[in-house]
Amino acid sequence: MTLSDPVSTFDTAMFRGVMGRFATGVTVVSFMREGEPAGMTVNAFLSVSLDPPLVLISVRRSSNFVQHVQVGGRYGVNVLAEAQEHLAAYFARRPDGATKVAFRDHLGTPLIDASLAHIVARVVDIHPAGDHLLYIAAIEHLWHGLEARPLIFFSGKYKQIHAHEPAIQWNDALDGW
Repeated sequence: MTLSDPVSTFDTAMFRGVMGRFATGVTVVSFMREGEPAGMTVNAFLSVSLDPPLVLISVRRSSNFVQHVQVGGRYGVNVLAEAQEHLAAYFARRPDGATKVAFRDHLGTPLIDASLAHIVARVVDIHPAGDHLLYIAAIEHLWHGLEARPLIFFSGKYKQIHAHEPAIQWNDALDGW
């Protein structure tokens, strides 16, 4: 099969189910829309290269983002903490009416306060890929705050990590020299 061959028997529900078994972090990609901060929830985000430092987001062609961010434009990547699940829902176009978003500005790019980490990136290339566009961007700013539990998306739902660090003990009387 080639990319130009019709796929009439492809099971999109099965494909979504299989891809849902890949746990991802959750980000909100922020940008300026008509002079105001805007954002969209994105879990299709990845590091592309260390030299030069590049990241990538995958965006539906029908997204409002496409009209506002072109090559040379900037976007912010806000890595969400578990406590920010309400922001993931809000920016996935499920506003609850009560959510207030606190943005900070970094040289014209809005960033969400209290996120685990921020990246500001300048778009260097946009590649068509099916019903999405791949935005490759050069990193211009990095920041991370205190460590907290990340927001995870798995099997179509937000999840929590229940990992623990093993207990380590040293006792001079038992383990002495």
